[in-house]
Amino acid sequence: MKSIEIDRSKRLKEEPNKGHNRWHPDVTPVVEVDPGEEVVIETRDATDGQIKPGMAESDLVNMDSKVAHPLTGAVYVKGAKPGDLLEIEYLDIIAQPHGWTRFRPGSGFLRDLFTEAYLVHWEIKDGWATSSRLPGIRITDGSFMGTAGIAPSHAQMEEWTRREAELVQRGGVAFPPDSEDAVPSSGPIASQGLRTIPPRENCGNVDAKQLTKGSHLLIPVNVDGALYSAGDGHFAQGDGECCITAIEMGATAVVRFRIHDGEAGRQNNPSPRISQPENFVRPQWAAPRNFIATMGMPVREDGTQEGEDLTLAARNALINMIDLLQERGWTREQAYIICSVAVDLKVSNIVDLPNVTVSAFLPEDIFQG
Repeated sequence: MKSIEIDRSKRLKEEPNKGHNRWHPDVTPVVEVDPGEEVVIETRDATDGQIKPGMAESDLVNMDSKVAHPLTGAVYVKGAKPGDLLEIEYLDIIAQPHGWTRFRPGSGFLRDLFTEAYLVHWEIKDGWATSSRLPGIRITDGSFMGTAGIAPSHAQMEEWTRREAELVQRGGVAFPPDSEDAVPSSGPIASQGLRTIPPRENCGNVDAKQLTKGSHLLIPVNVDGALYSAGDGHFAQGDGECCITAIEMGATAVVRFRIHDGEAGRQNNPSPRISQPENFVRPQWAAPRNFIATMGMPVREDGTQEGEDLTLAARNALINMIDLLQERGWTREQAYIICSVAVDLKVSNIVDLPNVTVSAFLPEDIFQG
């Protein structure tokens, strides 16, 4: 079994031969594997080990802000070529003992409502995460890799850079190439490489919590060898990851690759997809068996009716859940964290106009007492 081992006491920039934090077709492979061969990949957390146990919000002010996400790899899969479909099977995902969740000014789904930083540390032990800052709550193990993907081609990189720049010109939010905090720290990868914040057609930061042990991720191959990399481990997350972080952690992923020869070309370059032959977590947590849900519809705070606006409906469902948790005695900040790590935002309907509906599902079993 081959492996990429890292020293988690060091930052990625201190071990630049083990990974990268920009998507680029010229990333140097760390290891080569045959299809069917198992690979062990050790990864750092989303902030590259900058958040340590015992730190407070005031300690986060001077953090490097453009490192996300430190990825371990790349893995060169022998025989993979453009037009193929790469299948990644997750044989195991092993959590490190410390995790954290935070929100910060200017980020997250409700960034206009939560303008001060907040940080929660988690102890991960025996399949559960607990925190002294959220007494009486425990979150079950749903470990997955928040960011995992393969290299784009040069043409894709240029096209995605162009379309995101156009979005910014129209007043949208995107993060253009930036060499600050880049690994490698110089050259075309630093200056032209794509930031890892958004997911794209090469997968990346999709934050799909169903990518747990036993799942299969399929991605169209863009360059020879595919160049698979992973990082940004999550112990648990609600669908939506609303405050912008899950229970973030370092993790070890054990993966195996399979090549579907020419399949992406035959399917006209399909988007990434996931399959899971088993329950992605224990069934009582996947459903969950005991829940309460709030609903949101596209009606603004001043009573203005909007139509077919799922984003506004999701916002209202989430605000209603935060209000419910406050009624139960949690602070607004605690409630927002709980929503990000445990509440699933689900589209309930998209056809009953004007009030398309999003529901926020809270598993009651996270409350121990």
